[in-house]
This record gives sequence, structure tokens and C-alpha cells, in this order.
Amino acid sequence: MVVSPFLALDWGTTNRRAYRIEDGRIAAVARSAKGVSAMAAADYPAELAAIRAELGDLDVLMAGMVGSTIGWQVAPYVAVPAGIADIAAQLHPIDGRTAIVPGLSFTNGTHGDVMRGEEVQLLGAALAGQVPADALLCQPGTHCKWVELTDNRVTGFTTAMTGELFALLKGGGVLAPQLAAPVSADDAFRDGVREGARRDLAASLFGIRAAHVLGLRPEHQAASYASGVLIGSDVAARIGDGRDVHLVADGDLATLYATAIETLGGRAIVSGCEDAFIAGITEIRKLSA
Repeated sequence: MVVSPFLALDWGTTNRRAYRIEDGRIAAVARSAKGVSAMAAADYPAELAAIRAELGDLDVLMAGMVGSTIGWQVAPYVAVPAGIADIAAQLHPIDGRTAIVPGLSFTNGTHGDVMRGEEVQLLGAALAGQVPADALLCQPGTHCKWVELTDNRVTGFTTAMTGELFALLKGGGVLAPQLAAPVSADDAFRDGVREGARRDLAASLFGIRAAHVLGLRPEHQAASYASGVLIGSDVAARIGDGRDVHLVADGDLATLYATAIETLGGRAIVSGCEDAFIAGITEIRKLSA
């Protein structure tokens, strides 16, 4: 089936990427720091008109936090297990030419979890052949997503606030002065990963302060070590005695998580986010046309 050109928006909390998609490929792209945190509900029509003026007066599919309680309109979640067809069947219409992709929800007794935006990339990675139909997927970020994929359907997932915790530690508190250096996947990071795998997180983090006071670790290593502790705790809770993890990630985060996974005996297979998003949103467009 030939999919007519359309605009796809990956509209997150702090950033936005808008793509003109033709024949399943990117024909043009516009990036902006105007995420939903910088928008009021009344601002969206004019903003969308400006995007259409730049990229083309076409139908629009939007994914991400634009469909949340802090976005334009709330797009109700689709409960897992769910695949791309389930998502496409429950688009939230703004008008006849504009719709928001719903996120996914997971419940297990009194435990619940939600995602918005990542589902397009993670299911898109399978559609693009980047990951197998049955796999453990990870998309690191401020809120890291761990997804069980079964027969190309999300059957369960967990969100870890790993990136946000590191930002909070850097932003204030007793460790903040020690965490100014850049983070790299070095020996200090790997030491932190092994410490984090003990999953005594609160004590391991205070140990960074104690090591500084007692002169046990060079101060320039503290940020990498702290990042390793947090990511190591996150990874150890997911991979057990070792498992293949398909990372849908780019840049430094892909390197850090791959290093942590391999330090703890797993195997990391990395694929990029943008191609996965385009594959996922194009399939949603095709199924909903």
C-alpha cells in the first residue's frame, strides 16, 4: 500500500521533531526546543499551522507528551498487550486532518506504568527489522523504558527514573559539587555499574560522598561513578544472569547502557531511534488511512 505524504511529529516535554514523510522516508525535518512544557493548550493550533507552512499542508500524526495531561489534548492509553495495529485503531482525533497517537499502559495488581512516544519507536524498531519479534528492548532517557516484546507486541514494560535521578543529584544536595565533570564509559563508570548491581542504591550513593571526604577516589571520576551506580542498578534489575538487550538509543546514552549491560554479563545490540520512529509512525499512518 502506498502511503500518501504526511507530517509526523515526535512532540516531547522539552523538544519537538517534525518530519515530512514521503514513501516511508524523511523528505524534510524541522527541530525545535518548543516542547509541551513551553506550550499552553491555546498555543497549539497556531504552532501546528506554522509547522504546516514550513513542511507542507498535509495530514498530521503526533506522538509523545502532546497527548498527555500537560499537552494539547489527552489521548487515552491503550492497555498492553498491544501491537502497532491496536495503537493505530485508537488514534485521538483533533480534527479531520490531525490526530494524536495514544500511549501504552500496563497494570499488574496495584502496580501500573505508562509510556507516550516510546511505543512508536520501540514497535517501529521491530517493523524496521532492527530488533526481533521476541526481545527485551531498552530505550534509555530521563525515564528509561524496558519493554518485553512478544510476537511484535508489547506484553509488559517498566519505567525507571534513572536519568531524572542523576539530574536531581547533579542539581542539588550533598553530591552536587562532585558531579560537574562529564560522564564517560570508563573504568570509574564500570566500577559504579558493579556497585549499582548490588542494588543497595541509597548506601552506594552516599558512598560517593564518603569516598570524597576520605580521598579514596579522584573527584573527576565521581560523576562517571555515580552514573554507573544508577545505570548499574537499573540494568541489574532487568537482565538477571545475563540476557540480550536491544537498545533503541543514540549517542552517549547508547554507549553508557551498552557498557553497563556488557559489564554485567549481558549483550547489547544497538539500533538508532530516528529510523525506528519513522517506521512506526508510517505503519500507523498506513493502518489508519
